[in-house]
Amino acid sequence: MYTAAFDLYMKILKKELPIGESFDLLERKLIIGGRRASMFFVDGLTDGEKTQRILAYLLAVPAASLDGVTSTQRFIETALPFLDASVIEPKVCQAGGGGEKGCGGGEKGCGGGEKGCSGGEAKHPGGSAEESGAGRNRAAAAAGGDAPAPQAGQDGPPPLTREQAADCCNQILPKLYAGLVPLLVEGLDRIIIMDCRDYPSRSVEEPDKEKTLRGAKDGFTENFMDNVALIRRRIRDNNLIFKSYNVGSVSKADVAVVYLKNKADMELIKKLDKCLKAMAPGAAGSSQFGTGFADRQSATGSAGFADRTSPSGEASRQAKLKKARRGGREVLSVADQSLLERLLAALGAANRLNPFPKVRYTQRPDIIAAHLAEGKAAIIVDNSPTVMLLPVSVFEFFQDVDDYYFPKLTGNYFRLIRIINFFVILFLTPVYFLLVEYKDFTPEVLQFFVPAEDFAIPVFWQFILLEIAVDGLKLASLNTPSSLGMSLSVIGALILGEFSIDSGWFISQTILCMAVVALAAFTQPSIELSYAMKFGRILMLIGAEVFGIFGVIGAFAAYVAVMAATNTISGKSYLYPLIPFNGAALKRLLFRTKS
Repeated sequence: MYTAAFDLYMKILKKELPIGESFDLLERKLIIGGRRASMFFVDGLTDGEKTQRILAYLLAVPAASLDGVTSTQRFIETALPFLDASVIEPKVCQAGGGGEKGCGGGEKGCGGGEKGCSGGEAKHPGGSAEESGAGRNRAAAAAGGDAPAPQAGQDGPPPLTREQAADCCNQILPKLYAGLVPLLVEGLDRIIIMDCRDYPSRSVEEPDKEKTLRGAKDGFTENFMDNVALIRRRIRDNNLIFKSYNVGSVSKADVAVVYLKNKADMELIKKLDKCLKAMAPGAAGSSQFGTGFADRQSATGSAGFADRTSPSGEASRQAKLKKARRGGREVLSVADQSLLERLLAALGAANRLNPFPKVRYTQRPDIIAAHLAEGKAAIIVDNSPTVMLLPVSVFEFFQDVDDYYFPKLTGNYFRLIRIINFFVILFLTPVYFLLVEYKDFTPEVLQFFVPAEDFAIPVFWQFILLEIAVDGLKLASLNTPSSLGMSLSVIGALILGEFSIDSGWFISQTILCMAVVALAAFTQPSIELSYAMKFGRILMLIGAEVFGIFGVIGAFAAYVAVMAATNTISGKSYLYPLIPFNGAALKRLLFRTKS
């Protein structure tokens, strides 16, 4: 009796999916127990071996075993021996009812059963199919819907309305493009989703930027589930929570917030939850079909399915997409950074002129696990090998994984070197500039480092040119094939360095100072913070050129003032635990006090 539902699903999907137009989007027609069936999948994102085993079993299902089966849940329990299979439930209950709530108008399932069985994916719900169907029917009747009552002998919910069918199809779209496989079977009331994903990805390996002398040699990859597993492997606790989201009107990227619910700041978790839900495709009205389909149906009545490319439908769809983009929910082109910028804007913490990082990026799962145990939260973004750690203050960037893989004395020595280098990076070039400009005040012990001969280019411009040259060499090394890396080193370090001195452009002392600064910057694990220090150093150089020693003092005061005015994502001071002062917390961040 659910042949009409199957035909309705197929009609919607055939109109909306570019099958035949995009070569990687395919449909596989089947006969399961004498019933028509179809599977849709994206070639290249599906595990062929796993799918083949499922097909072999489904094709062998006898027709007698499906007699009287109209409940999708019962079909899964009796005819689909696959662990990760779920049912797509509609979120709307009546014609024109495009709301987000489930059939009962609340968060609980149909007829007041377990949560989640009405508003999306229902994985093996606890209630029986008869109870679930009756609950949906009662809720639809109470809402004034047009869903008919179940007939005698029916073991599932009543047939779907067009709006409900469109809503189910709308839900499977991001799942299909994520590699999951929808299965439609004639005579069943719902669509089945099977997780047969097999993404092209690289193997787990130690990240190049965060190598360690000792300790684990694994790192995050671009595979979302691999990253989840690397964290779960280290924290085997009931309190470890992964909350998943789907964000972006076009990219529909998978995002997870990770935290320990007995240690994390739950106010921050609630804020993140609210912001990420607001970035969901449905929140922007940017779904490809569903709401738009319901709008077309209300406009055309029972005349059929209006073409998505009709002038009125296309204009409505474009207006909604523009609204979504204005709301910051467009495609996440550079996933983690785009997401962070939208989060900062939503939380009121965005400042384009503030160089200090609000999160810490890392590719090491052991770092994430350690900070989660301290009450931090992490954000995983699909297709990104870096995980964001938040909230963070400036002092937390002085910590590194090697501090804890060595004895306490050695770990504290590493951290001390990192703190000293922080001040070297900031002050070396401005202080040397003052030594050169004010030779009369230079201590006798440092006179040997001040050039005695004249030089063609002022020291200030030498440092500015070298700042640009160092960054240019870094960018060149990123785009240089590994086989030519040695050639770049010879050209940059030997030829350019030597001939720039011989030609009179630079003096050896300025090149030495910039070389020390560049090397010291590599001891800082955060690239973002190293550039924040670079901008502070240039600001002090400009102050020294214009106002001398008072310019350096003023520029440093402005730098510290900006840092003090900066707040973390959670709203705390960026200088915590120095401001406000917390001696125990500051001691723990500056020194390794425990394993």
